[in-house]
Amino acid sequence: MTLHTPVSGIARQPADDPGGLRGSVRRRPLTWFFSLAMVLSWAAWTPYVLSENGLGVWHFAFPAALGTSQLLGVLPGAYLGPIGGAFLVTALADGRAGLRAWGRRFLKWRVSWRWYAGTIVAVPVLLTIASAALADRDPVWPSPLVVAALVPGLVLQMVTTGLAEEPGWRDFAMPRLQRRFGPVGASLVVGPLWGVWHLPLFLTEWGGWPDVPPTLPLEFCATTVVFSFVLTWIFNRTGESLPLAMLAHTGVNNFFSVAWTDMFPTLDQQGSIHAFLLASTVVAGVLLVATRGRLGCPPGEDRQRAH
Repeated sequence: MTLHTPVSGIARQPADDPGGLRGSVRRRPLTWFFSLAMVLSWAAWTPYVLSENGLGVWHFAFPAALGTSQLLGVLPGAYLGPIGGAFLVTALADGRAGLRAWGRRFLKWRVSWRWYAGTIVAVPVLLTIASAALADRDPVWPSPLVVAALVPGLVLQMVTTGLAEEPGWRDFAMPRLQRRFGPVGASLVVGPLWGVWHLPLFLTEWGGWPDVPPTLPLEFCATTVVFSFVLTWIFNRTGESLPLAMLAHTGVNNFFSVAWTDMFPTLDQQGSIHAFLLASTVVAGVLLVATRGRLGCPPGEDRQRAH
């Protein structure tokens, strides 16, 4: 890129590279996105962390909605961070064309029904097998009421966790990172940052505070890394279908939230992270070997996709 120097000796920005905030966002969209995702969410979560639902510094407790304080304490910050940051950066960096490309992946529902069926079935089956390997007794078959709650629970998770997070981590960041680093490198960037984004929540009811072993946040971050390989494969193999990545992500949350405790009463919260890490590591290892590190991305395309 050539810089034209006026008589005054002060360099001017080229016409296609505006200065100021918009120019900075265009030059470093990923840096801006990850920074905004962290800062916006963490700022919004601060009252929850300091409340009686967390550290207890403020003598105020968030009221429960649908049986949990997380809808009011966690969800607003989750929406502000990944999806909010992705929207702002895309609008500033790429304008309407970028927002349309971002939205197309978000609305890409038309994928073979086998993907939906396979994801819905495979997630609880694999987590059940991993949990059973760690438990000291066979799993308890969930009651009909618990089984019936799985479908509405999954829908709720899709419009809360899935909608809040995946338009940022997968829809915004993954195509840009794959163009630069390939699918494995992109997963190794998104995975740790995705885990770090959650860290303040370990100081609240979400993370089991105050009974949080010091190794639990580290193990959780390791899990987000290996699970990112799985989500990268799903995202690529479905032609960048965000709904399928959302379904896999929220399927994990839904299983642990609705059925897991009844099925494995002898395991605690740390046991759920152990099971998630075990299942994710095995699946990620198989996918990396089977695809030779391509993770569903056709040769050359990872470095050609601009949006």
